[in-house]
Amino acid sequence: MSPTYTAGSLVAARGREWVVLPESAPDMLVLRPLGGSEDDIAAVFPSFEEVRPAEFAAPSPDDLGDQRAAGLLRTALRIGFRSGAGPFRSLASIAVEPRAYQLVPLLMALRQRTVRLLISDDVGIGKTVEAGLIAKELLAQGEATRLAVLCSPALAEQWQGELREKFGIDAELVLASTVSRLERNLELGQSLFDRHPFTIISTDFIKSTRHREDFVKHCPDLVIVDEAHTCVAADDPAQGGASSATNQLRYELLRKVSADADRHLLLLTATPHSGKESAFRNLLGLVRPELATLDLETPAGRAKLAEHFVARKRADVRDYLTKEDGLADDSLAERTAFPSDRWTKDEPYKLTPAYRALQDDAIAYAADRVTAAGEQGKREARIAWWSVIALLRSMVSSPAAAAQTLKTRSESATARTAHEADVLGSPVAADSAENDRHEGMDVAPGAAESEDAGARLLELAGRAEELMGPAGDAKLKALTKHLKDLIAEGYHPIVFCRYIPTADYLAQQLDGKLGKKTRIAAVTGTLSPQQRLERIEQLAAEEGGDPSVRRVLIATDCLSEGVNLQHHFDAVVHYDLAWNPTRHDQREGRVDRYGQKRDQVRVITMYGEDNGIDGKVLEVLFKKHRQIKKDLGISVSVPDETASGVTDAVVEWLLLHGRQGSQESLFEMDGHQESFDRIEREWTSAAEREKTSRSKYAQRAIHPEEVAREVAAVRAALGGAEEVREFTLEALRDLDALIRDPRDGSGDFTAQVGGTPAGLRDALAATLGNRLVEEDRAIPFRTTPAIGRGEAALVRTDPAIGAIASYVLDSALDAKALGPRPARRCGVVTTDAVSVRTTLLLVRYRFHLTLPSRTGERQVVAEDARLLAYEGLPQRARWLDDDAAAALLGARATANTHELAARNAITRALDGLPGLADHLTEYGTRLAAELDASHRRVRKANEEIVRGLKVVPQEPADVLGVYVYLPPAAPAASTVSGAEA
Repeated sequence: MSPTYTAGSLVAARGREWVVLPESAPDMLVLRPLGGSEDDIAAVFPSFEEVRPAEFAAPSPDDLGDQRAAGLLRTALRIGFRSGAGPFRSLASIAVEPRAYQLVPLLMALRQRTVRLLISDDVGIGKTVEAGLIAKELLAQGEATRLAVLCSPALAEQWQGELREKFGIDAELVLASTVSRLERNLELGQSLFDRHPFTIISTDFIKSTRHREDFVKHCPDLVIVDEAHTCVAADDPAQGGASSATNQLRYELLRKVSADADRHLLLLTATPHSGKESAFRNLLGLVRPELATLDLETPAGRAKLAEHFVARKRADVRDYLTKEDGLADDSLAERTAFPSDRWTKDEPYKLTPAYRALQDDAIAYAADRVTAAGEQGKREARIAWWSVIALLRSMVSSPAAAAQTLKTRSESATARTAHEADVLGSPVAADSAENDRHEGMDVAPGAAESEDAGARLLELAGRAEELMGPAGDAKLKALTKHLKDLIAEGYHPIVFCRYIPTADYLAQQLDGKLGKKTRIAAVTGTLSPQQRLERIEQLAAEEGGDPSVRRVLIATDCLSEGVNLQHHFDAVVHYDLAWNPTRHDQREGRVDRYGQKRDQVRVITMYGEDNGIDGKVLEVLFKKHRQIKKDLGISVSVPDETASGVTDAVVEWLLLHGRQGSQESLFEMDGHQESFDRIEREWTSAAEREKTSRSKYAQRAIHPEEVAREVAAVRAALGGAEEVREFTLEALRDLDALIRDPRDGSGDFTAQVGGTPAGLRDALAATLGNRLVEEDRAIPFRTTPAIGRGEAALVRTDPAIGAIASYVLDSALDAKALGPRPARRCGVVTTDAVSVRTTLLLVRYRFHLTLPSRTGERQVVAEDARLLAYEGLPQRARWLDDDAAAALLGARATANTHELAARNAITRALDGLPGLADHLTEYGTRLAAELDASHRRVRKANEEIVRGLKVVPQEPADVLGVYVYLPPAAPAASTVSGAEA
């Protein structure tokens, strides 16, 4: 009869040692190679294959390493952990090193039986990472089994990439363009949400009633909603009128989704308030129904909200876990490198005489058209209004956009009623802050009101086409100068335009005008979201490793939200002034965010000094917006109706007065002063509400001390960034890589790995690309997680770092391995860092964890690596504390150690290992108790989960390394016993 093996025990099979996993049964063992990853798990049938108990072999005295052997082996071991024993099951298996502040939402989530959170951190702080951490942890703990992310179609591919690359979650895209293919592969009666456990669902997909009802019926137990503010709207007329039809559909969907009290729900938005109290309350009601009516003026109400709501500005987290946060010291302080500031400048330009004459004639035509239509009826008046706005907006954008608009029929011309004309025409002027409205909004609008443009419009179109180029287009000429200045200063700018014809026109006109080493590309709504990302990556790749090459991207607002561009660009030029300042914030937020390598992002806003529109929009909307941002430290979204009220007044004024009126006359128009006063009051009120909400509802549920405690525990188990850097640098040098370390303070270095062992080259090629390794190119290793293709981040979860660590660990455990072996399991060092003989042990502990969850108990085998040290000989060991043991890793040899003396010292230490077994067992028991307490502390608010928790150490512990430190004054071969030896 085959012996029974408990979870966590060691067995020998197929010529190697394995750890028995909890999924095993008497007739089938599920095994993970000792020191291996989850990818190497195998099933073995004892009835057909030989399986026997195994013990981890002790180190050999014949395989001595140098003074760095212990540190290299320890770090290699910890980097290889993918199943840590701490309360965060997922942190060891993700490919991103989260910032300390990003753990706050995770800690909040783990205190709830059903996770319901509204995450409203500022733009660029990392809400996607925070949501990904929670999702990965809930899936790892068995608290959730399926996941759906609801987002705009433009962001779907980005969400898919983030989940796959950073969190190992392979989600299927459910888009209007993919659903037919997905449904063809379904079985009869099967829902695609049952077939695919992890999905990214675009908001346009669920507009269909059939798909919406199918999603509600088969909804996963974990749902993430991106840009959640677009799923609710103010429902009181005083704050913006009735919800739009689209928002109402989403709101009704999410009400059904959130109605299941056992479903986890994460709502993400940087603008939860948007100046509308009722919209904010509706959003809170999705989190928990009782939050919608909570009295937030009372401390009790705010405390209740704080359990589910986190909203922080960059200033709150730029320097975190410092004494200013109430901690005793700055030992765990973390500084996040957001750009410190935006350098902004408004750059005017003046029309050429020919362009000025064209615009005057266009304004005269528009005024005549509006007057004539007003006499024909309300429908005709509204059609004319929107056609005129289209004409004026395209005229100030570019001659290319103007020509296109003048020859194209207005969409509103098909309207049968005045209301329908407004519905069709309003997107032309709205520049809505809602990101899902960006799709399709960069098409040049039409101005003609019949199929065939009238002779007057065609004549204007012909004149516009003649003005294309720097001679007739002063705006283009001014842009060329601004771009040359930015490029000369080393910047990579993005130029944002309103319309596709303008973007294409600029790309054509600028080609070859910005220097031989400048690469230009255009991205517009004519490309699919995936093609846009590919175009950007192609532009980035064109530099070919030449740091003097500059990139210029011409883009419409299809890129102004969601797509992160901070790795490739560091300046923004607003070529076309948006009619809502929030759109500019969205554009700038693509590059001004975490991961931007420049401390200062450049922003240039171009405006027409004499075109009659830009100057007034800038004066009325943008300066007020900037003042509010300066006062509050955050951007307050401008309600669409507020921006539209201003721009409508500007256009009316322009039609009445032409370009020559004074700024004051805009405010003196009959009937408009009261309107502007109302807009001013509403906007100021919205800003005050936002300011109040930021102070009242600031994150207070998790104190920084609690975060610090967990961060310290995670770093103790998994290591920190500096340790990883030193390990990588030393290991690559020892493995014969060619290192170039500029020592410029950045911590970055490069390595050519052509001379390293073949096994390491193969592993690196799999993560960084075959061509990079085969051609022996320099591989950049960077201290920031913000890396590009062919680069490695100096964090333990980076695949390239994992490959190096795996090679170092495997070669250390195999004394017969060929080639260089950086780490060894034994070492003897003579050093003045000790005054008596001191022995350091690297011990691997295995734990059998019983983790209760809502879906039942999970049995897990986890590992931890610890350093233990004692003074003297094994039989009378005086044990040091953990800090003193870790400090030995920094000890350096101050004298040579005779070979015979070294062999005698290590042999004595190895012979004494059996006598240390009781202490190692006692330490393991104590460590298990600490882990148990840590799990309970993190989940303290969830008594049901905490009750069944168990952490049991698996005996015996594995002694991976033994290292003896001898004081210089003591003879290496001394036989004096005791602590004084």
